[in-house]
Amino acid sequence: MASQAKPDLTSGAPAHGARHVDGMRAGSPGPRHVAIIMDGNGRWAKKRFLPRIAGHRAGVEAVRRVARAAQELGLECLTLYAFSSENWKRPASEVADLMGLLRHFIQADLDEFHANGVRLRIIGNYQALDPSLVDLIESAVARTAGNCGPIIAIALNYGAQDELVRMAQSLARRVAAGEIAAEEIGIGDVDAALYTADLPPLDLMIRTSGEQRLSNFMLWQAAYAELYFTDTLWPDFDGRALAAALDAFRLRDRRFGGL
Repeated sequence: MASQAKPDLTSGAPAHGARHVDGMRAGSPGPRHVAIIMDGNGRWAKKRFLPRIAGHRAGVEAVRRVARAAQELGLECLTLYAFSSENWKRPASEVADLMGLLRHFIQADLDEFHANGVRLRIIGNYQALDPSLVDLIESAVARTAGNCGPIIAIALNYGAQDELVRMAQSLARRVAAGEIAAEEIGIGDVDAALYTADLPPLDLMIRTSGEQRLSNFMLWQAAYAELYFTDTLWPDFDGRALAAALDAFRLRDRRFGGL
């Protein structure tokens, strides 16, 4: 059996075969699906008198650490808010930098994801991105589609309000086509028309950097999710920080409206 040594999840190296993060055993009871609003790259850079792109580069390293930690901790699905539909309002140069980092991340990390059995998923209107980037994304998703390991879902050009509009339009088309009566539409029909239709229900949403709002992220899916806010800036977030969030989740009393 592989070594039981604690992995160094704050480094860039994968921790093959390790089973603990600060003493917490992978696969112990906890959330199946965790989503993270990765906030604080710009502030991280500003504190260090660095350009914003330096913060985004450090944020990519945090993605690598946390994705590896999620596998070690037994998560079934990790969803990361990478680029919102509102992020187009940022300077064109910053948007270009973010797209370049996304392209490099896929090219540099896909082999490791595939080797570890990870299934890569994209939620959001990613088809509106540069065609060459869309091709790269779809190739990566297709390559990992047959894997049986955890899901890493990346939210790209995603906005929850836009998602809900698209869902309503989809159901309206079904009603117009006579496939379903309006009064028969239920929660399951709404779930099935969302980007997250084939993902597990969201259990825990984390936001870094001290902000305490959802910022148009997974509004429907978060209806009964636990919310966890931390002052840690995203580039400083790591496996131990993720483990702390999962420990906090385990202390919550989830009643879903009951007693």
